[in-house]
Amino acid sequence: MKDLVIIGAGGHSKDIADVALKSGYNLLGFLDDNLNTKSIFDYPILSSIHEYLIRSSSHINFFIGIGNNLIRKELANKYSHLNFITLIHPSVKIAQNVEIGKGTVIGANSVINSSVRIGEHSIVNANAVISHDCQIGNYSHIAPGAILCGTVFIGDLTHIGAGTVVRNNIDICSNVTVGIGSVIVKDINVEGTYFGVPVVKH
Repeated sequence: MKDLVIIGAGGHSKDIADVALKSGYNLLGFLDDNLNTKSIFDYPILSSIHEYLIRSSSHINFFIGIGNNLIRKELANKYSHLNFITLIHPSVKIAQNVEIGKGTVIGANSVINSSVRIGEHSIVNANAVISHDCQIGNYSHIAPGAILCGTVFIGDLTHIGAGTVVRNNIDICSNVTVGIGSVIVKDINVEGTYFGVPVVKH
């Protein structure tokens, strides 16, 4: 059984812990700079983040359990020497010819169809559907229940809100936030926040 330490001790880290435990990892505990919390699921908060990572063992696996895309990117770059793993919930359905980058999590009951490419340190949350030939960049988040139809491109640091539907053959640039329950039927080429049916920039 492989040892794992989760960086972050907020709400998203609980989801990560569940996937990790169901995937057979030996969870040693969590790292967080807010040490007021003592444990999660009876697993200890081991230390503040930097204090632990500067003396970490090379045989330990790590995962950044923080939902904020930009913070995940900052930590991944700062501690790029660590052995970051990929986590896939046992209930996930994955088709042929799929690539998933290190540090990325695929949540419960998600469906990843054929020829999908998912970058590093991204989140595909529970019940998401990623259809054929989609590409998702680094440090992005596909929230629960979102649906990407075929050949959708998502840039880096982009958040697709819960329950959002993206039509096939759509490109969405980096640094975009799409609100919950939105419908995207045209390319998004300008950074910013979008929501609505269909989406408009706000």
